[in-house]
Amino acid sequence: AREDRRENRAPRAERAERPAPQPKPIVDLGEECHDEKSEQIRAFLKGLLEHMDSAAEVKVYESEKGRYKVFLEGEKLGALIGRRGETLDAIQQLTNYSINRGSEKNRARVQVDAENYREKREQSLERLAEKVAGKVTKYRRNVTLEPMNAYERHVIHTALQEVPGVTTYSTGVDPNRRVIVAYDREKK
Repeated sequence: AREDRRENRAPRAERAERPAPQPKPIVDLGEECHDEKSEQIRAFLKGLLEHMDSAAEVKVYESEKGRYKVFLEGEKLGALIGRRGETLDAIQQLTNYSINRGSEKNRARVQVDAENYREKREQSLERLAEKVAGKVTKYRRNVTLEPMNAYERHVIHTALQEVPGVTTYSTGVDPNRRVIVAYDREKK
């Protein structure tokens, strides 16, 4: 009887294989932007990168009115990304502060990315969320994730909002705020 059961089951490698998540199509942002704000962004980042001894090239696009996407391009940009994107987040925060300083009505939002880090991080967080949700439903135990910034916590919450048997909430105080993935027998 034991041999019969083994024949009906797929080999372990086949069972475990899931289709790899398909990368999201890169949004065509069109031509580089050259308005007043984008020039301020370029000037600030070129100066900052010079001080950081980085030869990265700055490309600025306006994704929608008042929202700019900045891509730092070049070789070996790991130092600009930093551990878990912390340096990149700091560069982004400084850039936003610099270009919005003193102007209340004409504010702009700037997102800075290097080596497509933000999209890769988002995909890895979504994979982590699925993996943790599987453990939570299997063992019916809550799992507390590592501390994350607000955007990363948002990615986890969004990825798991429709998953049956799982709920998420955040706990703690920044910078040590964490997501808890909890078993929820009511949510089926």
